[in-house]
Amino acid sequence: QVSCYNSVVGKLDHTFTGQTLDEHDAQPTEAETAVWNQVSAVLEEAHGILAELQSYNGAGQEIREAIQNPGDLALQEKAWNAVCPLVAKLKRFYEFSLRLENALRSLLEALTSPPYAPMQHLEREQALAKQFAEILHFTLSFDELKMTNPAIQNDFSYYRRTISRNRLNNQQLEAENEVNNEMANRMSLFYAEATPMLKTLSNATTKFVSENKTLPIEDTTDCLSTMACVCRVMLETPEYRCRFTNTDTMLFCMRVMVGVIILYDHVHPVGAFAKTSKIDMKGCIKVLKEQPSNSVEGLLNALRYTTRHLNDDSTSKQIRALLQ
Repeated sequence: QVSCYNSVVGKLDHTFTGQTLDEHDAQPTEAETAVWNQVSAVLEEAHGILAELQSYNGAGQEIREAIQNPGDLALQEKAWNAVCPLVAKLKRFYEFSLRLENALRSLLEALTSPPYAPMQHLEREQALAKQFAEILHFTLSFDELKMTNPAIQNDFSYYRRTISRNRLNNQQLEAENEVNNEMANRMSLFYAEATPMLKTLSNATTKFVSENKTLPIEDTTDCLSTMACVCRVMLETPEYRCRFTNTDTMLFCMRVMVGVIILYDHVHPVGAFAKTSKIDMKGCIKVLKEQPSNSVEGLLNALRYTTRHLNDDSTSKQIRALLQ
């Protein structure tokens, strides 16, 4: 078990840091190719989604002017014309979350299927393990940007209010083809979440476990806890840390670690914070707090506010104090 674990840490270290010793390690095997291709297409799109979200400025000024001058139809139209293309973007982000959910499901199936144990899967299928990590990295990156951009909620709220007031009828009909009422309701629930992408993945993982009743829950939770441990060891061990070429690699490891902890906490009956948890939560929180990154507070907030079991009686006072 220990030598197998060390092998997983060593191999995933090279895979995650982009310094694969054996080029074959980074490539999907024949058995992995179908899932790898599906997930690759989603991850390619992810880069564009993040870039679009990063440059999302919102229509705050146009909306303010329209609200302050309700009788000025020109300003109402100007605000509407500014908001509609932004809502189309928000729809694209939401629809992408559904594709991300399907990609995660395919990876979970591949990384937990018999006859191999989760540790063996992670050692054998590094290309898929890397993709799983990349999905989590994207997810936490997206949610960090969303949390710091109130324009998203403001724009969408204005759009829905305007539709419901039944103004600018012709343009509304055109816009409703883009985002009809049913779609707007689903998008509203999505964007109401502090961390919408993480919520999507947490729900998908929980659903995966509940639908695969013949698969022991440990196969899923062990896969998640192993990845959390791999990331923690990489962050706290000088031998591995010296291979990080830049802060982006360190941030990648931190986001993946936090992502798998949150998924584990949603899926495991007693969660990630209990004494019986296979994740060293004290070690993970400490290693996060030691990193000199601006994103650390956002990741700690994700642990504080998007986990399910932090406030359970089984969580030690020491862990709660570490997260305060």
